[in-house]
Amino acid sequence: MLSEAISEGILIVNEEQKITTSNGAANKMFDYADGELNGKPLELLLPERFRDGHEHFFSGFMRKGKPRQMGPEVDLVGIRKGGEEFPLEISLNPFKLLQKKYVLALIKDITERKKAEQTIDYWYQIFDESLNEIYVFDAESFTFINVNRGAQLNLGYNMQELGEMSVMDIKPEVTLEIMKRLISPLLSERREKVIFETIHQRKDGSKYPVEVHLQLSSIGKQKVCVAIVLDITERKNYTQQLENTVEERTQQLRQALKAEKKLNDLKTKFLSLVSHEFKTPLTSILTSTSLLTKYTETGQQERRDKHIATIKSKVKYLDNILTDFLSIERLDLGKVKYNITSFPLSRLINEVVYDSNTLLKEGQRIQYPENIDGIVVEFDEKIMGLALSNLMHNAIKYSPEYRTIELKVSKGENQLKIDVADQGFGIPLEDQPFIFDRYYRASNVLTYQGTGIGLNIVRQHMHNLNANVTFKSELGKGSTFTLYIPINNKEKDEKNSVGGG
Repeated sequence: MLSEAISEGILIVNEEQKITTSNGAANKMFDYADGELNGKPLELLLPERFRDGHEHFFSGFMRKGKPRQMGPEVDLVGIRKGGEEFPLEISLNPFKLLQKKYVLALIKDITERKKAEQTIDYWYQIFDESLNEIYVFDAESFTFINVNRGAQLNLGYNMQELGEMSVMDIKPEVTLEIMKRLISPLLSERREKVIFETIHQRKDGSKYPVEVHLQLSSIGKQKVCVAIVLDITERKNYTQQLENTVEERTQQLRQALKAEKKLNDLKTKFLSLVSHEFKTPLTSILTSTSLLTKYTETGQQERRDKHIATIKSKVKYLDNILTDFLSIERLDLGKVKYNITSFPLSRLINEVVYDSNTLLKEGQRIQYPENIDGIVVEFDEKIMGLALSNLMHNAIKYSPEYRTIELKVSKGENQLKIDVADQGFGIPLEDQPFIFDRYYRASNVLTYQGTGIGLNIVRQHMHNLNANVTFKSELGKGSTFTLYIPINNKEKDEKNSVGGG
C-alpha cells in the first residue's frame, strides 16, 4: 500500500538481477502491465549499449552494500517497453530479507526536468553568446545581476567588476532620476517595453551610441529589468552619411536651380537685347532708305550722303554685335586660337586711338600715353587691340562732352599695365560686382546703346592669355579700367597657340 501511494517508481531486484517486485508507478513509467516485470532481468529496462557494463557495476554495488544516489553526476537512461528511451534518476538501497540480498531502486522520470534544463541551457547560450549586449539589473537599485559576454567585451569590464556597478556607471548621460522615470511605465504596467537611445561609456572612457529595449521581469520575488542593447554606431554613421549626402545633393540641386535661373535670366536679357539693339538700328536703316527715295534731284546729294552714312553706321553697329555674339560662342566652345607675336606697343596704341577719334563727342579728347616708344609686347595683337578698343569706346560712350579720356602705360618687372581713365558717369556701387557678367549693364546707362557682352568677352580673353582686367569707379566721377599684360607670354606657349574657354 505504501509503495503504491508514492509517485516514484519502485523496483526490488535480487542478487541474480531479477526483478521480484515493481509498484504501479514503475510499471507505468516503463509501460508494463501490473506484475509483467516480475521475474524479468533488470537489463530489460536498460538500453542495449549499457547492458555489458551493468553486470559488473551491480556486482560491485552488492558487495559494498551501501546506499547510493545515481543520476546527478551521470546521465542515466531507461528504456520503455516500446523502445523509447528517457532520462531518470535512481536511488539504490541494499537490504537483506530471509538471508537473501536485495536492492530497492527508487526511480524518478526526469524527462520534464531535462527539458527544462535544456531550455535553460539553450537560452543561457543565446544570452551569453549574443552579439548584442544583454543586462539584467535590479529594478530598484539598478545594480547589475548578470551581464552577457558580448556586453562585457564591448564595455571592457568583467562580470566581477560589473557585479559591483550600477546602470548609471556605464551611462554617463543617465541619472538615477532619469532611470526611475524610464522604468516607471513598466512598474505601473502601463507599458510592456520601453525603447530609448542613449550613450554607453567603456572602461577606457570611450563612448558609443546605443538603442535600449527595456522590459520588466522577476527572479523569484525580486523585480529585475532586462535590457537588450544594440550598438548603433554604424546606424548613426550611416544616418550621418545619408544626411550629408542629402545635404550635398540638396546643395547641388540649389546650385543647379540657381544656374538654371541664371541661364533663364540670360535668355531673357538676350531676347531683350536682340529686340532692342537690333530693332533700333534696323528702324534707322529703314527710315534712311525710305528717305533716300525722296531725294532724287542733283542738288540733294548732301542729304542723300547723310542718310547713306547713317545706313553704313547702323550696319557697322549690327555687324559688331554679330561679331560679339560669334566671339561668345567660340569662347564657350573653346574654339578660340590665339596667335602670340612680338609687336611694338606704340603701333597698337596708334591704331586704337585713331579708330577711337572717329567716335569722340564734341569737346572730348584722348590724352596719349607717354614713354611708350621702344616697348615691345609678346601677346595676341588682335585680342589686345580688341580689349583696348572696347575700353576706349566705353570711356567715350559713357563720358559727357568736353571731357578727357586718358591712356596711361606703365611697365613693371613681370607685366605691362595699361589704364583707360574717363571722367564719365561712373558705375553705381551695387552694380560693380556684376560689371563683367554677360549681358549685364549698369543701372545708370540703360538708355545708351550697348549689349553688355563686350567686357565679358574682354575678361575671358584676358584670363585665357594669363592676363587680367580690373576697374575702379566712383559714381559721378568716372572709371578707370586696367589691362595687365604679361611681359613675356610666349614662354607660356612655345607653340604660339593656346585654347580658350
